[in-house]
Amino acid sequence: MTDSDTQAHLHLETRAVHAGRADLEALGVHALPIDLSTTNPLTDIDSGGRSYGRLAAGGEIEQNASPVYQRLWNPTTARYEEALAELEGAEASVAFSSGMAAISSVILAAAGDGRRHIVVLRTIYGGTESILSAGTLATEVTFVDRVDEIPAAVTDQTGLVIAETPANPTVELTNLDTLATAAGDVPLMVDNTFATPVLQQPLRHGAQFAVHSATKYIGGHGDVLGGIVACDNDWARRIRHVRSLTGAIAHPLASYLSHRGLATLPLRVHQQQSNAQAVAEALQGMPGIERVMYPGLPDCDPEGLVGTQMAGPGAMMAIDVGTYERAEAVAAAAKIFTHAVSLGGVDSLLQHPASLTHRPAAAEAKPNTGVLRISIGLEHPDDLIADLAQAIAAA
Repeated sequence: MTDSDTQAHLHLETRAVHAGRADLEALGVHALPIDLSTTNPLTDIDSGGRSYGRLAAGGEIEQNASPVYQRLWNPTTARYEEALAELEGAEASVAFSSGMAAISSVILAAAGDGRRHIVVLRTIYGGTESILSAGTLATEVTFVDRVDEIPAAVTDQTGLVIAETPANPTVELTNLDTLATAAGDVPLMVDNTFATPVLQQPLRHGAQFAVHSATKYIGGHGDVLGGIVACDNDWARRIRHVRSLTGAIAHPLASYLSHRGLATLPLRVHQQQSNAQAVAEALQGMPGIERVMYPGLPDCDPEGLVGTQMAGPGAMMAIDVGTYERAEAVAAAAKIFTHAVSLGGVDSLLQHPASLTHRPAAAEAKPNTGVLRISIGLEHPDDLIADLAQAIAAA
């Protein structure tokens, strides 16, 4: 498929299979090729220098120009970037070696004009919270707990507003339209990892950046590390410039695996979501569980964002079993669920956020010690329900 206007009218499932593959027919190949070259031949000094300067500044590669060096540009990574941008409804996307590299580069790019103040809506991923609260990127941060607190927190030095919905790990939903209005003229970055572009496209609601840890649902099999940012062309240029300086570009093999993952992303997300809905409903009222947090449950979606902002509730949930000791016992007793960090893969995982992913977060931002975060995979839901039931009973 080469006609992007035609693709825009196709269902997302079709676009997920074909996006980023427009040049394959001309190359005479059917499967995605992997170019592992770290350096590329130059026809002459002058053209090589021009290409280097253009790419290092974040520009697009010119036709027939040398990519020069993998840190600047790679065709395998570029195809993946084109595909993700297509699914997010963005002009461009920029791929990174990890989700944190992607988030850090957006922060650095947004602060590039000297506005180094950032407003952050809690709750967010612990790694994001940590790098901001620690001052690692030389930014000044104001954390707020509600969307309506954002306008008062914004100053003339604010370069970025950061939010995550569904939130990690509580899966709390935030109205993106309200959020964009609260941010006003300040660029808004939304972590879209839990929802994926299958269920939510933040740029359609006024965000400037949709960020993913591609390690999660996009890769989907627990075997690739990566991050990616969807945005407009101008921001992509600025972010690529940061990436070229820091060397945080996604490796071609990681880009290949992530791009391949996009083809099955809708199928995986829809089945995992169906499984999660069944599991969440079964856990409600189960002895030993104080609360089930899942957007597919009515009390977890008071604004009715599922079906409007989000196409579905997703496959992430959290349960509160009361105490650290009980959470530890449940994690130890689970048999089908793997006790491990990360999420979004084909197999189901559970972990204790307060001790792991949110361990570096400030005390006021840590989830309750009785909370377990659960990522639902592709196993049969009856088996997952039975496993959690026996683990909770054992605790």
